[in-house]
Amino acid sequence: MSANMLARLAGEWQGEETIATTRWGQGGPATGHVTASLQLNGRILVQDYREERDGKTSLQAHAVFVAEPDHDQYSLYWFDSYGFVPGTPAPGVWDGERLTFVRSSPRGQTRHVYMFEGDDAFALKLESSFDGGVSWEPVLSGSYRRLV
Repeated sequence: MSANMLARLAGEWQGEETIATTRWGQGGPATGHVTASLQLNGRILVQDYREERDGKTSLQAHAVFVAEPDHDQYSLYWFDSYGFVPGTPAPGVWDGERLTFVRSSPRGQTRHVYMFEGDDAFALKLESSFDGGVSWEPVLSGSYRRLV
């Protein structure tokens, strides 16, 4: 059953985003474009993400989501144009309408929270922690609609 949950993220998506000012750059409004497809018998979802600001691409990311054999357990491998490369996969868990991952690296932690609003919409919240998860700073908040 858990692999079928990844199918909810498959497709073409577009959304309005609010980017926070962080150590990686200036904040402001953005538009997110997501293309995602199921692969390897539906156990893997490959996602390409592009963030546009002022009509120009400002960030690109490639993510690989894996449905683990254990029920409702997932892994996320995240690569982006800022140079983030996964040392280890981010563990994730599906809880109702929410899929949450926490990526850890020497630079800190980033929490990805995907919140589904039916089959054709989801919200995404990214937060970073630099103190082992004691406090979290906003990075991105977005609301996406299915195009295809």
